[in-house]
Amino acid sequence: MNLALFDLDNTLLSGDSDFEWAQFLISRGVVDREVQEAKNIQFYEQYKAGTLDIHEFLEFQLAPLTRHGRAELDAWHGEYMARHIRPIIGDKARALVGRHLAAGDLCAIVTATNSFVTGPIAHELGIPHLIGTIPAVNPENGAFSGKPQGTPAFQGGKITRVESWLESLGLWWGSFGQSTFYSDSHNDLPLMGKVSLPVAVDPDDKLRRHAAEHGWTILSLR
Repeated sequence: MNLALFDLDNTLLSGDSDFEWAQFLISRGVVDREVQEAKNIQFYEQYKAGTLDIHEFLEFQLAPLTRHGRAELDAWHGEYMARHIRPIIGDKARALVGRHLAAGDLCAIVTATNSFVTGPIAHELGIPHLIGTIPAVNPENGAFSGKPQGTPAFQGGKITRVESWLESLGLWWGSFGQSTFYSDSHNDLPLMGKVSLPVAVDPDDKLRRHAAEHGWTILSLR
């Protein structure tokens, strides 16, 4: 058996699911456009530079989930999927996932974006496992608390989360003939260094240079 891990944003998606969720909330009048877009630009520049404080980002990212009931959020998510996400899932991405599934590989999305936003996207792609940042909920009423639960799936945290998931299945890295991780970002170099076959997908400049220097496969799904 082989293992296939996929980053989501700007890898399987031709865009960023968290950014698109923010744009959807702006269109609904749920969040202030100027504030949201200014903070998004600030965080994105930090992300590109590799200096993003994931906890500061998550505090901002998860805050809108605390202001609305789950039924309302779920209803919005269906509209978000139709308007913002399905249009940025390309045929090449679907075909890549399909080949791994048809081969019987163990497949998972590994993403820093929270699992409320990304869960239905994994389902849309037919990927059975999602390792995303988990938004904590209030046990009394099931409402989102605005805090992450456990280790965010970001940078080295992706290794921690993947290894914990594998252990829960009674597996480890040595259980697989081949392990593959597809990503666009240099922030994913820690996990890319753990697999036997790292693949740079439409990579940022830092990842492209690293991939070229180390002879890694470079792939475009656009």
